[in-house]
Amino acid sequence: METNEGTGDEHGYWYDNTAATTAILHALRRFRRADQEMRRRMSADMDMNVSDMQALQHVIAAEAQGEPATPRDLSALLGISSASTTKLLDRLSASGHLERHPHPTDRRALVLRSTPHAHSQIRARMQRMHSGMEQAAAAVPPESRAAVVALLDAMASAMAGADAGEGSDGTRPQSPRG
Repeated sequence: METNEGTGDEHGYWYDNTAATTAILHALRRFRRADQEMRRRMSADMDMNVSDMQALQHVIAAEAQGEPATPRDLSALLGISSASTTKLLDRLSASGHLERHPHPTDRRALVLRSTPHAHSQIRARMQRMHSGMEQAAAAVPPESRAAVVALLDAMASAMAGADAGEGSDGTRPQSPRG
């Protein structure tokens, strides 16, 4: 059996290598690798670690939706303690990427806001990539776009279930210890 796309999957245990869908699954795997590498490069280029970049992206996304981003949100998103979140926010504040402001309805909480500096740095690094992605999406035939969206949404759901430790039937596998 041949090795698949440099994945080391010469045994075929990741998925059935005879399936007609294998090319799609390999393309998704290449896309995910490229996305992970882009995020690593961007973080390094902005002198941040990946968690700092994820936090900044979350704050910007929340702002775009008109939602407040809080330190508690970041703790939950990143799976880190409140002490680690405080250190992360200290770094992002010191680098000029985030500001802390009082929460409008909860005097005990803070709201996080990105700065114009953060937006200009991200825009400068992502503009060309986003343009290329938009061109690639525009090249999908109009009659195929709904199917592509459905596929990507189904993949996101499958990955979310896998991250939660669920099997394909939505149940959690038994621990080897019983």
